[in-house]
Amino acid sequence: MKPTRLLIAAVLALSLSPEAEAKPPPAVSPPAESGVEGSNPNILYIMSDDHAAHAISAYGGRLAEVAPTPNLDRLAAGGMRFTNAFVTNSICTPSRAVIWTGKYSHRNGVYKFTGLDQSQPTLPKYLQAHGYQTGFVGKYHLHTNPVGL
Repeated sequence: MKPTRLLIAAVLALSLSPEAEAKPPPAVSPPAESGVEGSNPNILYIMSDDHAAHAISAYGGRLAEVAPTPNLDRLAAGGMRFTNAFVTNSICTPSRAVIWTGKYSHRNGVYKFTGLDQSQPTLPKYLQAHGYQTGFVGKYHLHTNPVGL
């Protein structure tokens, strides 16, 4: 069996295992006060490539019963879900640059699979300026080393 098919089979097996049964997410209490005036909430931004909302059961899509995503559902229950979000560019790299900069492709300069001009303001730079520690894991795909992480 090819490695790709093995990986897909393993992911399907794990997602359909009895442990992955859809359970109602646990009740989430508000975060405890840290005692630090002006403390910032934690931010975990998860973005997957070519992953439609109906593929995550927290959104109640057509795949919710077939392939539940209980761990993502728990994160969604305790945080924020984007229920009305749209991309401004259907290509991966420009779409990521829009999220990273908050600018349309014609303003941030990334129209196709090209590098992002890192001299622009970006979300990590903004967050760092406001006291956050930032990091990035996964597919960056903007063809330059990220600045502000």
